[in-house]
Amino acid sequence: MSRFRIEHVNTYYYAHSVGLNYGEARLLPRAAAGQRVLERTLVMTPFVDDYRERDDAFGNRVVWFNLRQPHQSLAVTACSLIERVAPIQATVSPTWESVVQSLNQPLYGEVGANAGNVAERDYCLPSPHAPYELAAIDYARISFTPGRPLLEAVADLTARIHAEFAYRPNATQIDTPIAEVLAERHGVCQDFAHLALSGLRGLGLAARYVSGYLETTPLPGAPILTGVDASHAWISVFLPGSEENSGWFDFDPTNGTEIGEGHLTLAWGRDYGDVAPLKGVIYGGGMHQLDVGVTVTRMFDN
Repeated sequence: MSRFRIEHVNTYYYAHSVGLNYGEARLLPRAAAGQRVLERTLVMTPFVDDYRERDDAFGNRVVWFNLRQPHQSLAVTACSLIERVAPIQATVSPTWESVVQSLNQPLYGEVGANAGNVAERDYCLPSPHAPYELAAIDYARISFTPGRPLLEAVADLTARIHAEFAYRPNATQIDTPIAEVLAERHGVCQDFAHLALSGLRGLGLAARYVSGYLETTPLPGAPILTGVDASHAWISVFLPGSEENSGWFDFDPTNGTEIGEGHLTLAWGRDYGDVAPLKGVIYGGGMHQLDVGVTVTRMFDN
């Protein structure tokens, strides 16, 4: 069991004064399988006029705020302390075809723990950033040969994405189409997660988008993963009837692995649009610059 201290700072600098700033922040980590949140705070500078917390439909903690005093910068700092145990690794699983058949039954199970009011079946549906892209489905189908166990096939798909796509920051935007990512064979963690989700859902499987963090400095001898010092993204696949991990198994396409102890969950949803760290509306401001800093520090091991 380990503890991790997370500091995530987002600072906006505006060219002109902002008169009103309405926003939502999803920067407070949630409980998840193998993860317990011990502390979580969100501080904004300047001090905001209204601050409210609630859970969204996916069970993520959301902060709604507004700032009515004129300002030319806004700093949002999230600090959290998380207790983490090594996740249960994927074991044997039924064939992926049988899982698809199970998901298509009129009633196949209950909503998983901490899932809000969104059922597993909903994660089979397309979403704005992860539509049913035929090229993505064809790409995923290579890993999903007839009779192959579900988790083995998903592991193969994520390993192929890691091997065949280059991680290139700033090469894409959040709205870059999946078809373009496939054609160019590069992107960032969000692109790779959306690609995998599109393919999996197109095959009839339930899969969700997970946002979170990676440990900044791994333990001695452990590999340095791609995507540290920024928020990260990976996928989670549902296996009906499994009691492990509440039925959800997480894979990191950017690094071609199952998630490890150093993967810390922030939020989950259908795609990036459901878990964006910050979004909202401002009046004024003109052009702006955003600086982001993330540090994840392992506190101790038991």
